[in-house]
Amino acid sequence: MTVLNDLDRFHLVMDTIDRLPQTGEKGIYLKQQLQDKLVEHKQYIDKFGEDMPEIRNWKWGLAKVGKPA
Repeated sequence: MTVLNDLDRFHLVMDTIDRLPQTGEKGIYLKQQLQDKLVEHKQYIDKFGEDMPEIRNWKWGLAKVGKPA
C-alpha cells in the first residue's frame, strides 16, 4: 500500500534527491536504481501476488556481519 501511495522508502529517497541538487550524478544514478527496483517490485507482485522478499522482510536498523537482521 505504501508503494501505491508513493510513501515507501524508495519514493522518499527519490523525493529527497529531487530536493538536493548537490547530489549530482550520484543522485541521478541512485534515483535510476530506485526506479528500476520499483519496476522489478511491481513485476514481482503481478507474478506472485505479494511483495518481493527483500521488501516484505525489510526491517529498520543495520544488520550485523554474518548475522541476519
